[in-house]
Amino acid sequence: MFESGLKTIELFTDGACSGNPGPGGYGVVLKYKGHAKELSEGFLLTTNNRMEILAVIKGLEALNETCNVSVFSDSKYVIDAITKGWVYKWEANGWMRNKKDPAVNVDLWERLLVLLDEHNVEFHWVKGHAGHPENERCDRLAVAAAAGEDLAEDEGYTPEEL
Repeated sequence: MFESGLKTIELFTDGACSGNPGPGGYGVVLKYKGHAKELSEGFLLTTNNRMEILAVIKGLEALNETCNVSVFSDSKYVIDAITKGWVYKWEANGWMRNKKDPAVNVDLWERLLVLLDEHNVEFHWVKGHAGHPENERCDRLAVAAAAGEDLAEDEGYTPEEL
């Protein structure tokens, strides 16, 4: 539930990867009162799921104050991990998905959980590649970032994680 007196932001996100793992990128569109801000960045070697999580993180990190935020993502992985409580269970279990399988992308989930404590966030799933204007724009930003030059190192990615 959103808090009165706070700015309400729309945050659209997408991640992309050319190969999985492979070069990847994220795209973000932040909207507030008719204004839009776009963010994107590319990485040399990463996974699609990492880029999907990182897009949400980067969007939330771009906010200068506590806000109400509606996050729109086509990633069931991200949406379900939060709305179905999976990530909270993984954290409570020492970042284990079950008794034998460790959770992946822990570095990013930890960052995201901190940001979720700072903002009032609602998550909404949108169907990808279905004509949703902001989702399509985020996809173009993510794909272009992944195909760019001087790609950054995804320091949290380890090749055994998929």
